[in-house]
Amino acid sequence: MSRYPSEEKPPVSDLSMLPPEFVWGVATSAYQIEGAVAADGRAPSIWDTFCRVPGAIDNADTGDAACDHYHRWAEDVALMSRLGVDAYRFSVAWPRVIPDGTGPVNARGLDFYDRLVDALLAAGIRPFVTLYHWDLPQALQERGGWPERATAEAFADYAAVVAGRLGDRVADWNTVNEPLCVAWIGHLEGRMAPGERDLARAVRASHHILLGHGLATRAIRAHAARPASVGIVLNLSPCEPGSDRPEDVAAAVRADGHTNRWWLDPLYGRGYPADMIATYGVEPPVRPGDLDTIATPTDFLGVNYYFRQVVVDDPDGPAPFARQIPVPGAVTTAMGWEAYPAGLERLLVSVAEEYRPGRLFITENGAAWPDRVTPVGTVDDSERTEYLEQHLAACAAAVARGVPLAGYFAWSLLDNFEWSYGYDKRFGLVHVDYETQARTVKASGHRYAALIRAHQQLSRAVAGPAPTASRPG
Repeated sequence: MSRYPSEEKPPVSDLSMLPPEFVWGVATSAYQIEGAVAADGRAPSIWDTFCRVPGAIDNADTGDAACDHYHRWAEDVALMSRLGVDAYRFSVAWPRVIPDGTGPVNARGLDFYDRLVDALLAAGIRPFVTLYHWDLPQALQERGGWPERATAEAFADYAAVVAGRLGDRVADWNTVNEPLCVAWIGHLEGRMAPGERDLARAVRASHHILLGHGLATRAIRAHAARPASVGIVLNLSPCEPGSDRPEDVAAAVRADGHTNRWWLDPLYGRGYPADMIATYGVEPPVRPGDLDTIATPTDFLGVNYYFRQVVVDDPDGPAPFARQIPVPGAVTTAMGWEAYPAGLERLLVSVAEEYRPGRLFITENGAAWPDRVTPVGTVDDSERTEYLEQHLAACAAAVARGVPLAGYFAWSLLDNFEWSYGYDKRFGLVHVDYETQARTVKASGHRYAALIRAHQQLSRAVAGPAPTASRPG
């Protein structure tokens, strides 16, 4: 048995602080779960290519099969319905919809997402569509990828196609997921596709992906048949110095600039932070009107939170010359990341006060642990359950401090292909046996379902009984 029985442990004490309309969701991404990488006209993405680079992915894993969601989507929608979630954040695979990145649309690819949206709505689940979760068509990469302005323009055209097809039913849109990972980890550190290590190209990519966000925001609103709520998803971290040394304090400022301000400042009309341009020694390729496009008003900000950064000065390392260090005595996940729920509250309050977004969503939050299937076929993941509860308590505390937090999406619905870590790292509320593709709801999934029900009951109690029609006299 789990240390936290899903049906017996009381709900998070501050659950009542969450607003009655709070959205409870789960999240996935296309390349991590869909599989079927050559089915129905889909062309390769940069991740299909990167997975073939020797040593790039643990165990030489690929997303070729993943969770076979492309064929098992109906089962997965039923799972979400069983958990009682309000919403599902998923991504559309650009190379499934426009295989060459530009030009002809692949109708069979769009049909898949059309069926998925209809099934979600039939189940009472609100679709949150992410247009870009890192799977750039390889054909576009061969024409220069995100360091080229043409990719931002192609992204807007792709956004228009998807919004034109799904925008009569989908109201909630995320343009780009985690531009930091696209630019810094993919083009500066080389640990993600396309695997480059070039600061100048990374800075160019960072600008064009933000420009693509602004262009896509406008395209969605122009082509969706119903009013669209549009935002972007950033992975943010509070950054702290590892000591009181002035060098480490300055390193924490640079880490914050690299992780947070480089993205938030231009999105909220402040342009790129001058101290970070000086740190990189590279000017982003801004043209007249670009900063206004990037700062196109959005309806919400999506925040992905996994850990804080405690850093020290590292003058011989890569930009931003700040090296993350372990925290003595910290609880760490299977990823080696510190589990630090207090950082989530602190981050939400800081972003809300500094940038004043109209609404915030936690678009990802979760943890990998070494899950074990018991002899009776259950997964008693007490660590993940506790992590979930503590971070939801942090959300409630942030709301109590005035943060306009509108919802929470657990990462992830399913165990899946975890990028360069392959299949060893499991984040799911639902266990996936990759040999058989059998799905098993973990204890954390049952606990999440119980928390959703508890909040719904609290909300109904606050609202009181529904009015009844008066009888004629």
